[in-house]
Amino acid sequence: MPETTAGGSPEGASQSGETTAEAAKPSLASKLRKAFQTSPSQKDAVKTRRRFVGIFTGGFLLTNFLMFLRFFFPRTIFEPKRMFRVGTPTDYGIGVDTKFQKAQRIWVVRSTDRLFVIYARCTHLGCTPDWKESESKFKCPCHGSGYDPEGINYEGPAPRPMDRAKVELDAEGQIVVDTSVLFKEEKGKTTQFNDAGAYIVV
Repeated sequence: MPETTAGGSPEGASQSGETTAEAAKPSLASKLRKAFQTSPSQKDAVKTRRRFVGIFTGGFLLTNFLMFLRFFFPRTIFEPKRMFRVGTPTDYGIGVDTKFQKAQRIWVVRSTDRLFVIYARCTHLGCTPDWKESESKFKCPCHGSGYDPEGINYEGPAPRPMDRAKVELDAEGQIVVDTSVLFKEEKGKTTQFNDAGAYIVV
């Protein structure tokens, strides 16, 4: 007969229960395996994160590479041509013509015997004045300097008249303006407005 314990349970039954409980407990290896196993949805999430990190890193490196290449190219500022044609003397009546103010920053002025070109730059701080037809004067919007139709200053802080660009007639009778050459009238100095190239006789 099988031996019984104090509680009345057979000893063999107790040992069998302990063996079954131990067998039911997962081993350490199986726990680790389970911890590192990922479900399909988790794998997709990991792939998405990796793809995002890859795109972000690639974009960052590409941006830095393009910034590096930028140093090898000069920074060019495109300016209007300094020498250009503005038509023939017969295209202009007596007075101030403003058609080239925006494109070339000049005014073509014709008097009874001369045609000359005023460079549209205030001699105070370099702003571009406006031609006020109703007042027959140039008025600087920055600090109020005023000039007569020939560009001679008479009010405001401007220290001297506006400069005049070089003008000449080419072989076809066209007026050629060169804003790289400017004629000035400064206090205490002989005016350059009567020099050759400062005007055309009409």
